[in-house]
Amino acid sequence: MQDLKKRTKQFAVDCWLFCKQVPRSRELDAWVRQLIRSSSSVGANYRASQRAKSTADFINKLKIVEEEIDESAYWLELFLEVNSERKEEITILHKEAKELLAIIVASIKTSRANRM
Repeated sequence: MQDLKKRTKQFAVDCWLFCKQVPRSRELDAWVRQLIRSSSSVGANYRASQRAKSTADFINKLKIVEEEIDESAYWLELFLEVNSERKEEITILHKEAKELLAIIVASIKTSRANRM
């Protein structure tokens, strides 16, 4: 799972680098803050899941990761709607969000199945 630790951290960094280049405006600043918050929460909560005290705690922490990565994908979708000149970069970030989401959902399902 070390690879996923690095991947979630890199996702946060890549989203931050994207946000750094977004033009400053009252409207976009709110979305930038939300994307930075949710994308950085993905890696932080994934790391916390690796120190879970039980399977139930592990699943609970992964559910938080699931919510945060899904939220990050949402903000990226909004940016896609209004920022066509950076479509390729946003699409790459969105693809990574969806891949991470699929991995986390699969991990939750596996953990639940193993718990039974």
